[in-house]
Amino acid sequence: MLLPLLLGITLLYALFTLTLWVTWLRMPAFHPPAQASGHAFITCIIPVRNEAQNLPHLLHDLNQQTYGRFEVIVADDASTDTTLALTQAFAREASFSLRWLSLSDVRTASPKKRAIHQSIELAQGELIVTTDGDCRVGPRWLETIAAFYAATQARLISGPVTFTPEHSVFDYLQTVEGASLIGSGACTLALGVPTMCNGANLCYEKRVFQEVGGFAGVDHVASGDDELLMHKIAGKYPQGLRFLKSPEAIVQTGPHTSWRAFYNQRKRWASKWRAYQRYLPTVLAVFIFLSNASVVVSLISWLANWIDFKGFISVVLLKALPEFLFLRQVLVFLQKKAAVSRIPLTQWLYPFYVMFFGLAAQRKGFEWKDRKLK
Repeated sequence: MLLPLLLGITLLYALFTLTLWVTWLRMPAFHPPAQASGHAFITCIIPVRNEAQNLPHLLHDLNQQTYGRFEVIVADDASTDTTLALTQAFAREASFSLRWLSLSDVRTASPKKRAIHQSIELAQGELIVTTDGDCRVGPRWLETIAAFYAATQARLISGPVTFTPEHSVFDYLQTVEGASLIGSGACTLALGVPTMCNGANLCYEKRVFQEVGGFAGVDHVASGDDELLMHKIAGKYPQGLRFLKSPEAIVQTGPHTSWRAFYNQRKRWASKWRAYQRYLPTVLAVFIFLSNASVVVSLISWLANWIDFKGFISVVLLKALPEFLFLRQVLVFLQKKAAVSRIPLTQWLYPFYVMFFGLAAQRKGFEWKDRKLK
């Protein structure tokens, strides 16, 4: 009875993954025209806290943008380093309008949502684009977003994010996992069932943010300035969300170098599933957990002689082969071919990882940006 149950769950997961793979293959890549076709004014919001080492690189990237109709607001969340001073110094030589918002160090459930909300109140752009202070962007990043918006009139645009550079196995594992999240989010968006997006590369209309009440109703959750907002917008404009599948739109960020930082970020991500107001994302989160748990249970069952080796390997291969096909395509798009060889190792570790963080998320509290949040 146990083996048929494990195989049944894994078969459903295999069919789901194959659906994502086919959806990804059918999703056309977008390339902005040689001459920028978008004319929307963009406000790029960068919420930061203690990013003195990273922010200058991002500001330099923004100085190289081929699109001219944009402004930047750096929302400094009570940094204790020189983040604000560096921003002010860069503003004197920037080729774009650079403003800063100095936020007081007050207790709030979601400091990042507060930073974005207050920045939007000052924003002059009709389009809001968010990214993080430790990210890097290409010269056609904003031009590509503007051209895609002009072509689709999407209310919300989710963009691709990847990790770079990779120096260790730990780095590559984060890259593969990130590709899984980006690819899954892109495909479910294309299928009309939005699940995931990343605030490091997210665009939405300012008026739509205001129409749905911004973060009202989800501002008690520390995370979710991206996904929870996306679900609110999807509720009002179910056909108005798009994924920007374009190499020119890829945003890069550095992988975590410490297990502690990695743990706190993943726990922060996992904790927001309780706040989902839509039924399907919650069901999918539970389904992914069960699908990965089936591999762990099958391993324990084989070691305990409850199932034979053939049954165990059947569960593993049924899950792993469709995953490999899907992840390979996404990694190639993200220009991460070197990470393809790390997929099998990730597939062995990921089921334990999903179970660990799925259970860890049930305990409230984590540390983020030198703060303890609930």
